Amino acid sequence: MEEIGSEKITAGGMMVSSVIFFPRLKPWAIGLKPWAPEQKPYLFGSAFILMLFLSSVSMAQTDTTITEEEDFSMYENLYFADAGAKRFCTPKVFDLSPAKLISFGYDHQGAFGIDYDTLGAVSSGHGHFNSASGLRLGANIPVISKTNIVWQLGVNYVRTSFDGRGTTAINVLDSTLRNNGLTTAGLNTTIFKPLGEENFIIAQGAADLSGDYHFDNFTPLKYMRYSAAIIFGKKKSDRKMIGFGLSRTYRAGDLNYIPVILLNWTAPSRKWGVEMLAPARVHIRKTLSARNILLFGYELEGNSYRVLRGEATNPLGYELRRSELRFRAVWETSMYQFIWMSLQAGYRYGYSFNMDSFAPSDKEFFRGFLGDQPFAQENEFKGTWYAQLSVNLVSP
Repeated sequence: MEEIGSEKITAGGMMVSSVIFFPRLKPWAIGLKPWAPEQKPYLFGSAFILMLFLSSVSMAQTDTTITEEEDFSMYENLYFADAGAKRFCTPKVFDLSPAKLISFGYDHQGAFGIDYDTLGAVSSGHGHFNSASGLRLGANIPVISKTNIVWQLGVNYVRTSFDGRGTTAINVLDSTLRNNGLTTAGLNTTIFKPLGEENFIIAQGAADLSGDYHFDNFTPLKYMRYSAAIIFGKKKSDRKMIGFGLSRTYRAGDLNYIPVILLNWTAPSRKWGVEMLAPARVHIRKTLSARNILLFGYELEGNSYRVLRGEATNPLGYELRRSELRFRAVWETSMYQFIWMSLQAGYRYGYSFNMDSFAPSDKEFFRGFLGDQPFAQENEFKGTWYAQLSVNLVSP
């Protein structure tokens, strides 16, 4: 036996020398005679077959376990979560109407009347207004936005001018509404504190200065009214969060302490939902698309306004307990990316337009729904249609 060929192959990344032995065959050992010139074609044919055999053996001995070098750059953004990290729920559910960060709006009400009761020596009567309208500005800016807490600070400004042209004022309240209108300017804050993956706390606070003032005749800050609410809730899934709490509020006109119910819910189809913070507002939501939403429901609006300061009969003035229910349909749509338009229309029902006198103590008091303290003047605020348009910068 003699060595007639060798080659080097790789195995596991190493070069290995492999030697192949074949016998030097004698023609007559396989039944052939010594070749003669006329047998030359057979010899070349045999040599060609032998070369093919050696080539196939060489390929068969190549290591087939070799793989391409892995590109580890594909894992450069991969990280492992801390198994002990605490998870927190978020303040949103699927398809919730977008939160407004900055809002510029205008509100307009149709013609309506007010039936005034007597006020001291002033007799009763009926006042008529052609319309009431004004600007509505608001901003809610995130101060802290983390997984374990969200804190927002906001400002608001609401102006209502009463158009009584063509008619004569019948008493001092009717006159100040025509000449001065009503204004509210305030600050508010909201804190969302998740306690874990499901439970959370929402705390809200607001301070509003409301009255028949202009900025050149400002109402003293001591007449600022304070509202607050706290809600304990549970986020059961990305489609539902529910909570219960208590609020101190002036939405019904005078001071009240009332329970509140929070419900944000989206149906499995993600076409319908509910957005509720009762009794302040309740809406059924219809999602037309990711950038088109319809809302149907109501909102209770109201506040306590210091009016008629400096009047001879009562220099301290009165507190106008204004409250209204707005039954409405709202269309919210994206104009461009995070700039949305909100258009709402409906019926404004006058819930309260009564006045209290704080003389001589000049201190706020609690009447609630069951108190029997008499009003200084009881008035009937007639209903009318209304429309409101706003342009808003919303959160992502």
